[in-house]
Amino acid sequence: MDLGLKGRTAIVCAASKGLGRACAEALAAEGVALVLNARDPARLKQTAAEIAAAHEVEVTAVAGDIASAAGRAALLAACPAPDILVNNAGGPAPGRLTSWCADDWSNALESNLKAPVAMLAAVLDGMAARGFGRVVNITSSVVRHPIDVQGLSVAARAGLHGLVSTLVRAHVGRNVTINNILPGPFATDRLISNFTFRAKQDGVSPEAALAARRAELPAKRFGEPQELGRLCAYLCSAHAGYISGQSILIDGGAHPQLL
Repeated sequence: MDLGLKGRTAIVCAASKGLGRACAEALAAEGVALVLNARDPARLKQTAAEIAAAHEVEVTAVAGDIASAAGRAALLAACPAPDILVNNAGGPAPGRLTSWCADDWSNALESNLKAPVAMLAAVLDGMAARGFGRVVNITSSVVRHPIDVQGLSVAARAGLHGLVSTLVRAHVGRNVTINNILPGPFATDRLISNFTFRAKQDGVSPEAALAARRAELPAKRFGEPQELGRLCAYLCSAHAGYISGQSILIDGGAHPQLL
């Protein structure tokens, strides 16, 4: 299915690897020009070159920390009028309430709440004026199904979901949609780091912890980033203008809920 996106331009944050890269690749496959952000300049440059070569689209790399005002300013200077914004950032490290210090809270809120909110504030009016806009926030399944050691992530990301709910109705009439994707267990570096933490707590190897979790899952596997990327591309498509304000769980049925 042609998603009707050829010639559009997208900003994709935290796009050098994992779920962010998967979103970028899925959009590039639809003919979308990309402006990619990540903190590691070398990795980001390589990713940009690989996507450009594979899909024959223009790809611009803007290295920087999306949690900083300077990083956001550089990204928006490279793409001041995006048609699509994919907000994404690595989540906070797992831990316990009594172990988090003020800096832990500040970093979590800057990366997973304040940064995506600032990007929304920067692009929504322009999208509305042009009559097309798609925003997808990559958050986490922990917003709906909290995990005890992921309190920082839950707190910051839930705040973003709340803010989005106040924006949707003012923009959907101008063909601007805002949706959240809530990934469950996906085969990414983030998954490995989380299970390394859990393995240390339980006195087992990370490999054993990962294997045990995989066996518990209804799908008997972790999600592949490309699966999430394709969902993101559809939500950004010309066909998804009536989908807004939704938080879509993509977890292989890992978290029971009423449909």
